[in-house]
Amino acid sequence: MSAGPDCAHRPNVSLLLVDVLSISPGTIASLVIAVSFAAGLNVYATVCTLGILAHFNWVELPGSLGALANPWIIGVSGLLFLAELFADKIPGFDLLWNALHTFIRVPAAALMAYAASSHLTPPQQLLVTVAGGLIAAIAHSSKTAARVLVTPSPEPVSNIALSSVA
Repeated sequence: MSAGPDCAHRPNVSLLLVDVLSISPGTIASLVIAVSFAAGLNVYATVCTLGILAHFNWVELPGSLGALANPWIIGVSGLLFLAELFADKIPGFDLLWNALHTFIRVPAAALMAYAASSHLTPPQQLLVTVAGGLIAAIAHSSKTAARVLVTPSPEPVSNIALSSVA
C-alpha cells in the first residue's frame, strides 16, 4: 500500500510506507547486475558499501536487501574487506584466496539477488537469483584467470597493480 494524498485522513497509515511494486523491473535488473558483478570481484566491499549507503539512507535497497544496513554486517564486512585487501597482495596466496572465495562470492551474489527480488513471484525470483549467481561467476572467474596469468611474473609490481584494480 502506498502513502497517497488521502493518507492524512487515515490515522493508521504511515507516511513512510513504500510501495514495493513501484520498483520497476529495469531498476531491479540494473541493481542485480551491478551488485552481482561487484560481488564477483569483491563481495566484502560490495556488502560494506551497500550497507553504508542504506544505513545513512543514501539509497533504499529493495526487498530483504535492506538488512545489509545493520551495523554488525557493515562492520564485519569492512573487516573482511581489509583482510582481503592484504591477502590479495601476496603472490601465490592470492590464488588460493580467490579459489576459496569461489564458494563465497558466487553464493553471496545469488543470495543478494534473491533478497533484492523478494517481492517478485517465485519463478521470477528464481530467475533473478540464478542470473545474479551467473554474473558473479563470470566476474569472479575473469578475475581469477587474470590472477593466474599475472602471478607467475617475477616482479611484484604487476601483482600489486592487478590486486589494486580488481
